[in-house]
Amino acid sequence: EAILNMRLRSLRRLEEMEIRKEHRSLSKERKEIQGLLKDEKLRWARIVEQLEEARTKFGSGPLGNRRTEIGAAPPTVEVSTEAFVEREAITVILSEKGWIRAVKGSVAEPAELRFKESDRLKLLLPCFTTDRLTLFATNGRAYTLRAADLPRGRGDGQPVRLLADLSNEDDVVALFVSLEGAKYLVASNTGRGFVVPGAELSAEKRTGKQVLNLKPGQEAAVCVPADGDHVAVIGENRKLLIFPLDQVPEMARGSGVILQRFKDGGLADAKVFRMADGLTWRLGDRTRTETNLRDWQGERAQAGRLPPNGFPRTPRFSE
Repeated sequence: EAILNMRLRSLRRLEEMEIRKEHRSLSKERKEIQGLLKDEKLRWARIVEQLEEARTKFGSGPLGNRRTEIGAAPPTVEVSTEAFVEREAITVILSEKGWIRAVKGSVAEPAELRFKESDRLKLLLPCFTTDRLTLFATNGRAYTLRAADLPRGRGDGQPVRLLADLSNEDDVVALFVSLEGAKYLVASNTGRGFVVPGAELSAEKRTGKQVLNLKPGQEAAVCVPADGDHVAVIGENRKLLIFPLDQVPEMARGSGVILQRFKDGGLADAKVFRMADGLTWRLGDRTRTETNLRDWQGERAQAGRLPPNGFPRTPRFSE
């Protein structure tokens, strides 16, 4: 027991010595800190001293060398929203009063489609859910619709004005699938028009994009594919004129040039076709083709003459 007590006393003395040593160190540090707090010059001298120590330690040498690499940012991967849409065949149905919907697959009997009272079919457009659709309106503006956003089902659909910023006075001139590299002939009811690249008809905003400039009282009347070498235009006076497509300028936006002159009325319809294939038009359920077109060939901005026998009384190439 005496030996144990002796060893315990030795341990207490060692512990006391360590405590006194720590006390002296802390007291010295407190004195230095109090001196720094009282003297601004000493504070700045200490800051300079510490900066010099850091520069010496981390300047040139193992500790000063960069330990991380500076690399280039990873490439940006752009994923379109269409990538998340299942590709499915659909048919877009647009009514005369501007109601739009889509049904799965194709429509075998358009006559069996149901619409609201006093409304009827305006057009059918086969496409896929991944397609982007271009809507060209009488105000000369082009709008882009995503086929996947169209209402589906057996109902009446919804007004197209909820998808595109169309006023009640504006109507749909054409609705088609936007194809890369395609060109289109656009024209107003005054008979002025031009060829526009399909890319210029793309508009991400709901307000659309002005393509055909119009004066008050004028309307866009035509937007058809410019796939061919000749243009056929027909006025409300049933005068038909055919001229080469290269006489029509290609523009991104504008009023265009005079395609056909009129004494009365305005432009009713237009079509781009290949002269070698002849000019075709629909009359009821039949399609007629006329290859002998010499009597109607001329130059742009002429008046034209009455169409061949068998042309519809309504001056349009498709009823």
